[in-house]
Amino acid sequence: MTAHILDGKAIAADLRIRLKARCDERAARGLRQPGLAVVLVGDDPASKVYVGSKRRGCAEVGIASYEHDLPAETSMSDLLALIDRLNADPAVDGILVQLPLPAHLDENTVIQHIHPDKDVDGFHPINMGRLVQRLPGPRPCTPRGVMIMLEHAGVELAGLDAVIIGQSNIVGRPMALELLNARCTPTVCHSRSRDLQAKVARADLVVAAVGRTHFVPGEWIKPGAIVIDVGINRGEDGKLRGDVEFDSAAERASWITPVPGGVGPMTVATLLSNTVDAAEARDGG
Repeated sequence: MTAHILDGKAIAADLRIRLKARCDERAARGLRQPGLAVVLVGDDPASKVYVGSKRRGCAEVGIASYEHDLPAETSMSDLLALIDRLNADPAVDGILVQLPLPAHLDENTVIQHIHPDKDVDGFHPINMGRLVQRLPGPRPCTPRGVMIMLEHAGVELAGLDAVIIGQSNIVGRPMALELLNARCTPTVCHSRSRDLQAKVARADLVVAAVGRTHFVPGEWIKPGAIVIDVGINRGEDGKLRGDVEFDSAAERASWITPVPGGVGPMTVATLLSNTVDAAEARDGG
């Protein structure tokens, strides 16, 4: 068996085309551009790359991007004051504070300070609660992007046994909720999980999100399973690799995401989608 490739780059490009059409339609009706405020604190190289891709995505689809690059020594009070201004700004539909923050800034406090309707990352406790209760609202970008990929591939999720490896608030936990809402039977595994190999070997769908290169050997994958690799790990040779041994897993899986070019592009595209959704919700469509 050779797996079909879930091409996140191509699916994200298609999503961006549809988002541009929605922004163009708003402009034709005389409505304002959706607005995304991107806040970057410090000069972390990886964060700068991510923020740059988000800003380019805004320009591509027709979202106004408001840039706030702050020094690493920015105080908590100054950062919260900026968020207050952005919460009150009618031109801003979404607020993204790039994580991780410098060590002296508390991420939970910052996330909870963003108005839930402008929390386009989907991390605010109110939005996580909305996801639990299957209510409309911004959904965490990476898990939502995964769901869009699976829908694009025509995968029937109802009834599948799913294993998520990783329990972070950014991916693992909301991913389990997304799959539960899609009528899968999810199991969330972590560093204290026993007999991980056996759990993975029984899974119809595996989502790997631990951030460790080739943590999941390909031989663990059940023949015909779907493999979603969220991991992005840079090796000493500078190349990006996932959490799953791609070559051997691809010989057993029915569908698999590559790294790079799989989940990564979907995360950015879904952030843009959440921003357009927020603008339409504020304007009543």
